[in-house]
Amino acid sequence: MTEKLLQYLWNYKVFKHFDFKDIEGNSVEIIHFGRWNKDAGPDFFDAKVKINGLVLAGNIELHIRSSDWIFHHHSENPDYQNIILHVVFQHDLEIQELSQKNVSTLELNDYIDKDILWKYEKLIHENQFIACESIFNINKIPVHFHEENILKKLEEKSQELEQSLARHKNNFEAVLFHSLAYSFGLKINASIFRQVAESIDFTIVNKIRQNPHQLEALLFGISGWLEHPKDDQMKIWKREFEFVKAKFSIPDLKLHPKFLRLRPPNFPTLRLSQLADLYSKHQNLFSKIISAQHTEQIYEIFTSIKASEYWDSHFNFGKISKVQPKTLSKDFIDLIILNTILPLKYTYHRYHNEEIADEMIDFYQNIPAEKNSVIQNWKELGIKVTDALESQSLIYHHKNSCEEKNCLTCSIGFKLLKES
Repeated sequence: MTEKLLQYLWNYKVFKHFDFKDIEGNSVEIIHFGRWNKDAGPDFFDAKVKINGLVLAGNIELHIRSSDWIFHHHSENPDYQNIILHVVFQHDLEIQELSQKNVSTLELNDYIDKDILWKYEKLIHENQFIACESIFNINKIPVHFHEENILKKLEEKSQELEQSLARHKNNFEAVLFHSLAYSFGLKINASIFRQVAESIDFTIVNKIRQNPHQLEALLFGISGWLEHPKDDQMKIWKREFEFVKAKFSIPDLKLHPKFLRLRPPNFPTLRLSQLADLYSKHQNLFSKIISAQHTEQIYEIFTSIKASEYWDSHFNFGKISKVQPKTLSKDFIDLIILNTILPLKYTYHRYHNEEIADEMIDFYQNIPAEKNSVIQNWKELGIKVTDALESQSLIYHHKNSCEEKNCLTCSIGFKLLKES
């Protein structure tokens, strides 16, 4: 038993019966269990109980043992002066202060199904893909489970984007550039690519984006790749970089993206070139993204994007390879849409478009499900994953609930724990 589990059982009223009696044998009727307080102070506010016919209103404090009242120093804390009931799992000590104030103690040990305790202990000590794997039942997945997860994820992403907007004077176009750079960097170079993008005043990007070679050279130069040219094209990029750097007084900064453990199609050289091409071809990129009503309209923006001609025969500087245009794959475009485009659209529209939540759900349902080890594990548990709404929901849920073993806040775990 943990205090968190005890609070959970009290909040959701998970007891064998409700014919409560305090440790003195007095009848205790819980009229209102109270509001669960997850911050400092009593565990439940605004509760109402009837003890021996007397109705009391106030706060309730829960502990594993009665003696925890002393160990937690509640006697010295004014926040605990309005306690009307002390609820414990095990009564091990008479608390004189509470007795003098006629505050009853309710011991819950005999009112809790031991099967729930066994299940919870088993869950938090399991070391499987998900803690409830051995008792998982697909029929316990609540209605609108995926929709709720996606909206939670979008809200979290939106808060991050709003913080970024605050730092950049509410410039959505600049934040889009930074966010796209982060996504183009994938897991290995995401943070470095964002630093590269944020090191450039977006007004500079707007001024040079019509010249793809200059924007590409600027990104390559800040990445520290042009100091020692290996061929004629690198010399051109270096000249362009030095010109732009001098013209706009860009500070001397080198950030050095990584190549290690990356497949050649994901080399940072190609991804930065593709990012430059995106901004060169779409002068009104932000407005196109924000106004897009369907997934196909977003795909149209990215399908023509490719690294510059030099990269048709290269993956890295000065090393010739088999000729092949370096375009964006469908899977990569899907990642860009899921990780950058949809969160930004949601953030932009959330305050003045009442239908934005439904529109976001439609976008997710029109994108194929990802293929990765997390999704494969969910499938092995019997879950059908047909689109990005379901796959993104399951990835989010696994990261935020299953990996952290937050079984008490999991809507599936709630149903599994509650049932014998």
